[in-house]
Amino acid sequence: MLSRQTPAEPCRSHRPSRHLAALISCQMASLLASPVLAQDALLEWLPVRPFSFDMTFSQRTFAPDNRVIGVQAGFTALRYGNLEVRTMYQFYSNHTLTFQTDQNSLYLNPRWNNFIDILDFPKGMPINRVIRHVLFGPLEDRAVPYLGLIGGGTLPGPGNTWPGHLIGGQVGVRFPVGRGVSVDTAIQYTQYGIDFRGEAGQTQQWLITTGIRF
Repeated sequence: MLSRQTPAEPCRSHRPSRHLAALISCQMASLLASPVLAQDALLEWLPVRPFSFDMTFSQRTFAPDNRVIGVQAGFTALRYGNLEVRTMYQFYSNHTLTFQTDQNSLYLNPRWNNFIDILDFPKGMPINRVIRHVLFGPLEDRAVPYLGLIGGGTLPGPGNTWPGHLIGGQVGVRFPVGRGVSVDTAIQYTQYGIDFRGEAGQTQQWLITTGIRF
């Protein structure tokens, strides 16, 4: 007697079930939303709030040897995690009864934000938390201390025919005071070549900047 065979059902393991697909989708969504991935550094060009304006107070050693007040403005060109690169323009003008001098400087300012957090040890009392508490008190969790380098040029340069070099560094801190607004203050050292009354020379400058960033 011939037996009648029932056609075999297709193998379910060859394709995921709806429940398995839903489970995979949920796992992917949870991974993308996990805090670890959210903290990964992303390269940002021209962030949403990149602009800053500062008043400057300086003491220099050449051309002229006195105190000068000026202004500077800048914007953030790119940001990657705690690293950012700013482009700054600085202007000062010094007028007296015997002379008048104006100076224009343009430079790049790479910064390392929250640099003291590299001292996140020992586990019981991290050094960076102690430093933040001592320096910033109740604002320790909001303050953004940074280290910066400076490199660019200035006019008039030596010989009054080409830009002079400008190099230096800075240390500062930024305090968020409102939505999208921060107060930024720094101590900055620069050295550059300029022309003053037809005489070429090198000047060293200590600069205190205070301004807003938004």
